[in-house]
Amino acid sequence: MGAGHNKLFLELREKPILIHTLEVFEQDSACKGIWLAVKPEEREYIQSLLVKYNIKKVKALPDGGTERQDSVYSCVKKVKDGEIVLVHDAARPFITIPVIHKLVEAAEENGAVIAGVRTKDTIKKVENGVIVETVDRSNLWMIQTPQAFQFTILQEAERAAEKDQFLGTDEAMLVERLGQVVHIVESSYDNVKITTKEDLVFGEAILSQRIGG
Repeated sequence: MGAGHNKLFLELREKPILIHTLEVFEQDSACKGIWLAVKPEEREYIQSLLVKYNIKKVKALPDGGTERQDSVYSCVKKVKDGEIVLVHDAARPFITIPVIHKLVEAAEENGAVIAGVRTKDTIKKVENGVIVETVDRSNLWMIQTPQAFQFTILQEAERAAEKDQFLGTDEAMLVERLGQVVHIVESSYDNVKITTKEDLVFGEAILSQRIGG
């Protein structure tokens, strides 16, 4: 399967990005299961990757939807029970187990929490090609995944969004609209989403720094 089909199959050091990501959770003893939304036409290939790389924690491969929200809800419906669930972009292979554990602990205490980093860039508001405001960046964060929730909170938020035909940009937004306070845990700038060949170059640099060579 070539990279032109699904960016998750792009390879870092001869291993698909998808597998790099899954291996983090596979190696986390606290992770009890993985639900991975997939395109029906890619299910067989992904199953072969799971076997090849000995990924055993994947419980189900439900059909993904047109929108991210649909894919997440498809997975939520497959989860029979659980205390804390994490929603993670499979294209972020550099998430670390310590950050995952911080998110889980915060979700246990607060109900809903997301990963993020403080913005380092100057942010400006622009209208019709003209800068109208320089935004104070001291309280601005760039949001990443995982996003962690007590299972019943996420389940209720997904059900309400489906009922109201509401489309959010992430799961935190669905939870927020129900009045739930969402907290944030500081992650790492390494936790990048790899979607382009330029991102792959950055990813190679991160791997070199982490494992050498």
